[in-house]
Amino acid sequence: MGENPKITSKDYLSLFKNLFTPTKLNNISGISTSASQKALDLFMKCRYLDEKTGGKGVVFATGTPLSNSVTELHTMMRYLEYDFLKDHGLANFDNWVTVFGEQKTDWELAPAGNKFKERTRIANYSGMPELMSMFKQIADIRTADTLQLDVPDCDYKVVNVEATPFQKELVDELADRADAINAGNVDPSVDNMLKITSDGRKLGLDPRLIDPSFEDNPATKLNQCVENVARIHAETAQDRLTQIIFCDLGVPHKTGNSTEAEKSADSESSSERDSLEEECDFCVYDDIKKKLIAKGIPESEIAYIHNAKTEKQKTELFGKVRSGEVRVLLGSTAKMGTGTNVQKKLIAVHDLDIPWRPADLEQRAGRIIRQGNENKNVSIYRYVTKGTFDAYSYQTLEKKQRFISQIMTSREPARKCEDVDQQALSYSEIKALCTGDERIKEKLMLDNEVKELRVLASEHQNTVYEMQDKIKAFPEREKRLTAALEHLRSDREHLRTLPIDAETKLPVFRITIGETVYTDRKEAAKAFERAALAISRADTPVKVGEFQGFSLSITVHSPAMGGGMSAVMQGEHSHTTNLIESFAHNLRRLEGCLYNIDRRIDDVNNSLAKLRVDYTEAQKIVAEPFPQADELAEKEERLKVLTDELNQAAIEAKKNAPKKEKTCYFERAKLKKEAVRIARRSPEKSSKTKSQEKDI
Repeated sequence: MGENPKITSKDYLSLFKNLFTPTKLNNISGISTSASQKALDLFMKCRYLDEKTGGKGVVFATGTPLSNSVTELHTMMRYLEYDFLKDHGLANFDNWVTVFGEQKTDWELAPAGNKFKERTRIANYSGMPELMSMFKQIADIRTADTLQLDVPDCDYKVVNVEATPFQKELVDELADRADAINAGNVDPSVDNMLKITSDGRKLGLDPRLIDPSFEDNPATKLNQCVENVARIHAETAQDRLTQIIFCDLGVPHKTGNSTEAEKSADSESSSERDSLEEECDFCVYDDIKKKLIAKGIPESEIAYIHNAKTEKQKTELFGKVRSGEVRVLLGSTAKMGTGTNVQKKLIAVHDLDIPWRPADLEQRAGRIIRQGNENKNVSIYRYVTKGTFDAYSYQTLEKKQRFISQIMTSREPARKCEDVDQQALSYSEIKALCTGDERIKEKLMLDNEVKELRVLASEHQNTVYEMQDKIKAFPEREKRLTAALEHLRSDREHLRTLPIDAETKLPVFRITIGETVYTDRKEAAKAFERAALAISRADTPVKVGEFQGFSLSITVHSPAMGGGMSAVMQGEHSHTTNLIESFAHNLRRLEGCLYNIDRRIDDVNNSLAKLRVDYTEAQKIVAEPFPQADELAEKEERLKVLTDELNQAAIEAKKNAPKKEKTCYFERAKLKKEAVRIARRSPEKSSKTKSQEKDI
């Protein structure tokens, strides 16, 4: 934070997103209450520097201020404009989300998959232009469309791979597991939808991630990736162009003999990395390397980012990639998504699996679509196994990226955006993916849409009832306002007959207290005060005289009614004002109450005009039917047809289904792992260190 701060290309800001957020919204999905010590430490330092520099002591630079949810905006604003939030009552997250967020409650499958429950989340954000104007007080947003950087043109190539017969068997088994969970036959600690989602991601990449003994089919997307990498390597041999393979599943195992420096560097973002990477008994990296070597690529030209433990080792590795000495680099999003400047000869990036967050996919692409790349045209390959969870994962990423793009834009943001934050698939989505019957997912969507439309229809009907009440009350309210207007005009005419003081341009002062007429203000004030203090009955108007021809009464209010005193001047209309301790000033209050009669007439006129406009609008609303009535009827009919079709299909499927033995590949893999774990802990293996046991 000094005058010459150390500049690094690595986006360390992503490590400080988990700032402690006190909130009473405990049952709202998507609001993280987890906190990291390093984030709190940064927050305290930002507060200190703001106090010392008047809010000008901290500058952040990041390519991904939002990685997963709009709520991260509040975290960024707390770091950089806490005083502004505090002054506007928005420092507390609950207040902020009440102003800009809209809660939405839906019936969704519980994470365990054994029952349905109501799930509330911050689904929509409104007032986005106002929110972004606040954010842009501390954020200078520069997007690709404004920077016009000299970066290569990128061709995104989606490699659709058909599922192998064995993968289809595993997908069928996932469907059976989902059925068992949905029927409540499985304890959530044993199996649940999140575990099924995780297994679905693994089998989409390669079944050996579940059990290394499973078949190695050349048709999997892992092997398709190997074919593409080898082909590009041969085609670009003359220029020694390079490639990156991103994969977060089946990463290399940690070794137990790292140096202290390596361990320190490696633990820099361990919590973040653990949430993105997953070690399995089968190492994807080793399999790819072995196959690339078999296709003629020298082992020296293949490297893992995981083998570069320290910053010095990473610098050396990146230098080799930039020079073309290393031509195939394998790494995970967490280790290679940021701070990896190897773009000089980079010709292709291969996204072998799908990360959870849009920011991770963006960081992957940022390794190649980058200034300093000698290639004018580059490619990003994204591998999708049909009939597995891959398509759903990309669909979820697309939804997440859509709302982030609505916010992080150089243009005027949309007024509303929808937040998406979901990692586990629902039962209906899993069944739709496993059976290939999109009607199941359509039914799930229709259920929610019909429910929302019915709520809107109910709200419309309530509005109609409210408007009918307004129409019914209109004649009486119009009569009352019209009478008040006539009475006020009559009192104004009386005031115009009073003699005018040439100096003040107001009616000549004249008040009667009891039987005495006063024209001197001091004497009048004393008499007015005596009359007021002589009143003994509370909450009852007592006539004390006249003022400018209007009957003057005073009411002493009891503590139960709020205390104090008020005066009423009665003409054709009542003119009321509150009294204070100074009766000299109270005389001014009496004058102000009467002599501002023109303003009161205007107010009643406006109220009468508004009443008539509201009456006309109410008649229109009552006459108009529910605008989405046809859509509701159409979707209700479609939902009924779908439900009948699916019920009939289920009956027919059960009746005609050939008897087949259910597979238990996942259970066998689990039992095998447990057996290995027990064997590792046997006495003859007790010499192994704890770190070695963890690596297995």
